Amino acid sequence: MRRELSINNLSTHLHAAASQLAPHLTAIRRDLHANPELAFEEHRTAGIVADELVRLGIPHRTGIGRTGVLGIIEGGLPGPTLALRADMDALPIHEETGLPFASTAAGKMHACGHDIHTVTLLGAAAILKEMAPQIAGRIVLVFQPAEETLQGAAAMIADGAAEGLDMALGFHNHPDMPVGRFSFVRGPCLAASDLFDLEIQGRSGHAAHPYAAVDPIVAAAHFVTQAQTVVSREVKPLHPAVVTIGQSAGGTTYNIIPERVHLKGTVRTLHPEARDTAEAALRRLVQGIETGMRVAARLEYRRMVPPLVNDERVVNPAVAALAAQFGAEVVQEGEPSMGSEDFSAFAERVPAFQLGIGSGAPGRQDRLHNAQYQPDEGCIPRGVEAIARIALDLLSPHA
Repeated sequence: MRRELSINNLSTHLHAAASQLAPHLTAIRRDLHANPELAFEEHRTAGIVADELVRLGIPHRTGIGRTGVLGIIEGGLPGPTLALRADMDALPIHEETGLPFASTAAGKMHACGHDIHTVTLLGAAAILKEMAPQIAGRIVLVFQPAEETLQGAAAMIADGAAEGLDMALGFHNHPDMPVGRFSFVRGPCLAASDLFDLEIQGRSGHAAHPYAAVDPIVAAAHFVTQAQTVVSREVKPLHPAVVTIGQSAGGTTYNIIPERVHLKGTVRTLHPEARDTAEAALRRLVQGIETGMRVAARLEYRRMVPPLVNDERVVNPAVAALAAQFGAEVVQEGEPSMGSEDFSAFAERVPAFQLGIGSGAPGRQDRLHNAQYQPDEGCIPRGVEAIARIALDLLSPHA
């Protein structure tokens, strides 16, 4: 369309346009779902995205952050640059839904809805390209790989994806909300994610003669127990934090004290102070285990992504746009989560907001990262409508 829409018929137009796009987007989603690709393997997915951008007449670059795609929509008027970001990668999960378009790749599945996210951004791009003359600014379409490994955003940023941005909008489907509802969180929204690997080396020996050995399993047990006190006794109670040991490996049989034990864990925090406290405490506990248990310990601690903090400068106009498009009653304030999301790498650089889009199917109680996950595809046109409306309002000549 080439004429400027009034506030009233803008809502109607966006709803009609998103609904018209829904069958095409759903077909693409089902194709992506049947052919999932893991982190930095999204070659086929990126190719489909690139082909759609060509069809829409949107200039783009591929190979950004290895397998990412970056599209550009230039507005008809000067203004700020807004990034719209969707992730594309699948999970190493074997699908058990039995759907006719279920994954054809053994051990791989879109169990987090990134196939939904990809087509939602494609749909929003189609509408925004059509309405580009009315846009005061520039839109950067970020189709990102490797969110599940928390590496894709950093890889794209290293290739220039954040250059020139003034603000950013991300989104994620929420199966705990029905289609047609949206959620937002003010301030810290998702946790920083840190990983650690701990190797504890003792001295192997016969289980019947433990005095002649140094038992790394007992030392590891002490560490696991003491690590639970980091949150309960060192982090401020009003600063949420989680320390979880996800893997413990050591030993080969009943009657041998092993030479070494390996532990893997994660630390999740919403505040920088808690993040620093947790890391320092774990390092100190490792030192104590070495002294007290006569073992040698090697800790590798990696800070992966910072907390995702929603900025009021984007949250407030975005929530107002949603209320104008759908009605205030369908927009609800949510709670922070200790899950993590590497969109935070963009949010660390520019004011940003991650929107929650309801995807729950009637009669189901789905959860993300589950082999039975079946989001309601009705969330696709509603997500398209929401993302397009927020972008248009953020880049309105009257904003």
